[in-house]
Amino acid sequence: MYKNIVDLHVHTDNSFDGNHSATFFCEQAEFMDLRAVAFTDHCEVDQFEGDPTYEKRIFQAFFEIAKVRSAFRGKLLVLNGIELGQPAYDIETANKIINSHDYDQILGSVHNLRGGDDFYFMENLTLPEAEKLLKEYFDALIEMLHWGNFDVLAHLTYPLRYFYSKSNLDIDLNKFKNQIDEILLLTAKSDKALEINTAALRQPLNKLSPEVDIVKRFKELGGKYVTVGSDAHYAEHLAADIDMAYNCAIEAGFDSITFFQKRTPIQMKIEVEE
Repeated sequence: MYKNIVDLHVHTDNSFDGNHSATFFCEQAEFMDLRAVAFTDHCEVDQFEGDPTYEKRIFQAFFEIAKVRSAFRGKLLVLNGIELGQPAYDIETANKIINSHDYDQILGSVHNLRGGDDFYFMENLTLPEAEKLLKEYFDALIEMLHWGNFDVLAHLTYPLRYFYSKSNLDIDLNKFKNQIDEILLLTAKSDKALEINTAALRQPLNKLSPEVDIVKRFKELGGKYVTVGSDAHYAEHLAADIDMAYNCAIEAGFDSITFFQKRTPIQMKIEVEE
């Protein structure tokens, strides 16, 4: 069991697919004796202009997190973040969102290709179809990294969750080694953190995102920072399997977990309870 457990990827009911309030999550976190929680509600940048609820949700999320940060001061470190989906598809809007509030941590992610549906909705793909989509997905991550105005690369292998659960496909990532290396190298050179995401351990895929071999490769390529996140959308999933993410970080050669305050990386040593 580890000391000072943190969960740095949590969605409240201000996300379109969230279910519980920031207050309820913080109560759960205090009960679980967590050290820190980062709330990172969704903002899909390529949908922002067409969905008038996004601006309201973002404001509400920031306001509610400010309240719980005050209420739980001294008991729980509460970090105010956001998960920007597809920011490189509309850079002007992405920068406007980032500048609208004083965030601690910005997750960069890609949930869909340009003009396409979230990978969550894709079913009954053939292996060639899935591999083509995955190549385009990795290209989109590279594009996002060249833009670069974020702190943490979230769930690098996100599409694999749904390729497995909805099309029964187990993809060989060795076919994408060059793209993955480019992603990891760009992440390392820009001093961004690589997230070890545990959500797929609660899904049929039953794997970390990414798995330890990729986290090891990130370290080999000069990566300095890793974060851990449950990607919880329900309070009962808060910090779910986070110990597995800590195990992965240690096996990959990292001795610290990183969190961000005012977009500045802070490393916290991984310690085991005696």
